[in-house]
Amino acid sequence: MPSAYLLVSHGSRDPRQEIAMQQLAKLVNNKLESNLQRSIIGGVVSPPRCELVGTAYLELKPEPLHEQIKSFSKTALASGYHHIKILPLFLLAGVHVMEDIPGEVALAQQAVGEDVIIELQPYLGSHAGVEQLLAKQIAETSENCHDKGWILLTHGSRRPGSKKQVEAIAANLGVVVAYWSVAPSLESRVKELVSAGYEKITILPYFLFAGGITDAIARSSQELKLQFPAVRFQLAEPLGASAELADLIWDLINR
Repeated sequence: MPSAYLLVSHGSRDPRQEIAMQQLAKLVNNKLESNLQRSIIGGVVSPPRCELVGTAYLELKPEPLHEQIKSFSKTALASGYHHIKILPLFLLAGVHVMEDIPGEVALAQQAVGEDVIIELQPYLGSHAGVEQLLAKQIAETSENCHDKGWILLTHGSRRPGSKKQVEAIAANLGVVVAYWSVAPSLESRVKELVSAGYEKITILPYFLFAGGITDAIARSSQELKLQFPAVRFQLAEPLGASAELADLIWDLINR
């Protein structure tokens, strides 16, 4: 059954995140078209209709998510698609992933009825390839991993068990975890590393795109430089829209 695909992120007032989401949707669409063309050449399928890859947001939009899904479903149905796969672009299994989005999907399914099947895929952070992207980023950012302290800084969640996966990733990568919204904080982790004798510390933001929080992290990094003048700080970039990230999304929507 041909599917349409909806990428769902948190939402932001920062226009950079909207731009990045559109870039990522385009990359995923290119991936879909490439795979479909290979299928056609191989004689597996007949020439398909254009694939649909849309974007939607959990918060900070005029319409709630279930209404956005409903609108996308109507567009997909008009193009001949009776199956929609929804991929949450979230890195942690917090309340949004485990409660809010499933609830919104259920409301949308109730509204559209049996004409369209809405299927919720695993969230992005559950893919093992995310760890590989972080490992690649560490390798590219660090000139010497042995004398440098690394902090994987993520948003955090108060939902029980939400820290388990990111802490496993950090352990595999040999870095420590700090959280923006819950303890342990960035500053407390820096103090621990300084006490352990590290004179170089790299902060790796575990966020998809640049935005208000990553800007605040940059300001905090500058403040830490003043607080610890003997320490050399480096701030890495968030994951960003990339072909590698599109590959992970492609894998998740085909599970």
